[in-house]
Amino acid sequence: MNKRATHLEPPNAASWAFAEDYVEPSAEVAQARDDATLGGLTPVTTGVAATLKVLTRAIGAKAVVEVGTVMGGSGLSFLEGMGPDGILTSIDAEADNQIPARQIFNRAGVPSSRFRLIAGSPIEIMPKLRDGAYDIVFINGDKLEYVEYVAGSLRLLRHGGLLIVNDALWHNKVADPNDETDESIIIREALDAVTTSESYTQALLPAGNGLLLAVKD
Repeated sequence: MNKRATHLEPPNAASWAFAEDYVEPSAEVAQARDDATLGGLTPVTTGVAATLKVLTRAIGAKAVVEVGTVMGGSGLSFLEGMGPDGILTSIDAEADNQIPARQIFNRAGVPSSRFRLIAGSPIEIMPKLRDGAYDIVFINGDKLEYVEYVAGSLRLLRHGGLLIVNDALWHNKVADPNDETDESIIIREALDAVTTSESYTQALLPAGNGLLLAVKD
């Protein structure tokens, strides 16, 4: 019997929007996204927020580090995905981004014992965190420091822990070999560092603006 060749048709705009908005975020995550947008920041999309929550629940994460608080939308997704004993450590170079995050967490009824908001340079703070103590490291900070963030994440993750890199496709620029903007070059280098490492099993998802998922072997 002849087998008919199959053709993968990429989703059109309507299918993409359907997938991104398929899971409605909690009111608090939606508020955090709105606050970030009004503050001139780019929040994680609703599709990414849902993915973070599902991944957190799937691996039973109890300790998460995120680089880039961005007013709390991603952090609250992790907190919603973790059990009542889960703890979020969120690092942001701008303390002003963390004030709304604290308010959002409090309004969501999250006890202050479940989150640490650390203001300062992630490159300086990450080396101070404990080796192998984290289930997830989420990278969503300064794109020009992605290589350093990826390098620092390996030490923090336990075996079987999950590295998640947001904006891995960066507005469709990373996949364009002719695009040599600084962000695109650095993100490619960060992705290559994961690919060439013998410590990860990875997948690249087109959720939001691109999510790299890598499990520490």
